[in-house]
Amino acid sequence: MEQRQSPRRVVTGLDADGRSCVIIDGPVPVSDGRAQVIWHTPAVPADNGGIADTSAPFGMAMLKDGGSSFSIVDMPPGMPRFMHATDTIDYMVVLRGTITLELEAGEVTLGPGDAIVGRGTAHAWRNDGPETVTMASVILPAHPVGPGATI
Repeated sequence: MEQRQSPRRVVTGLDADGRSCVIIDGPVPVSDGRAQVIWHTPAVPADNGGIADTSAPFGMAMLKDGGSSFSIVDMPPGMPRFMHATDTIDYMVVLRGTITLELEAGEVTLGPGDAIVGRGTAHAWRNDGPETVTMASVILPAHPVGPGATI
């Protein structure tokens, strides 16, 4: 898998005098080479206080903690696919490459600029192309639909 440059991350906060300021300006820490969690909150609504860096390696536990996650995800060609559902609403944008979203009743092919709203339904991702697909993703908790989460 080709290595992409980590995106620049600018995070705002409050300084010691309570004024708005930049608290982080630099590349997103790389976790597993596939998913980079730019920011994670353990709850929604989020606590915007403090200056701690809440980036973290992506993990399925994040989908169950009731918080939010903002990630950049790489999906290499030929990656293993698995049908799954989560109790989340996922907002995604394809940044690079072409990927197929498989659903129980069909599939759709998506490319750069296409936006996806995943509403907790069973799905799988398939990259049949020659290049790694890069997607931006925001994940928030949601009430289950159908049988609910499988992971």
